[in-house]
Amino acid sequence: MEIPVTGFIVQFSDSNMDSEHSHTLFLTSWDGRPVHSHHFSGVTSFDVGHEHRYAGRTEPAPSGVPHRHEYCTFTSFDDGHKHEIRGVTGPEIPLPNGGHYHNFRGVTSISGSHPHRHQYDGETSPSA
Repeated sequence: MEIPVTGFIVQFSDSNMDSEHSHTLFLTSWDGRPVHSHHFSGVTSFDVGHEHRYAGRTEPAPSGVPHRHEYCTFTSFDDGHKHEIRGVTGPEIPLPNGGHYHNFRGVTSISGSHPHRHQYDGETSPSA
C-alpha cells in the first residue's frame, strides 16, 4: 500500500564540524490531505513530594478526517530527575466555531531516587 506524502527537509549543520549535520523532515500532506499538529502542556500529579511540568507538540496527522496524534516529551527536571511522557491522544473533539482539540492522559515513565511515576492529563491546543 502506497500513501503519497509531501513535505520538505531542512538541513542543519555546524560550521565547526563540516562533516556532521542533521536533517528534519516537515510533512505538509498525507494521502493528499494537509497535516497539522497541536501544542500540549501541563503539570503532573503531585507524588513523592514533587510535581513536574511538561510541554511539547503532537506528531502530525491528516486534517479533515477522524484521527488521533502520537505525542512524546520529557518533563522538567525536578527533585533530581525527569520522566518521559508518551502516548496517543483521544479522537478529535469539534469546536463550535470550527477546528478541534484532543484530550490526552497517561502515566509517566518510572524515574527518581525513589522510583515512581506521575499521572498527567489535559487538552491539546485547538487546531486552526
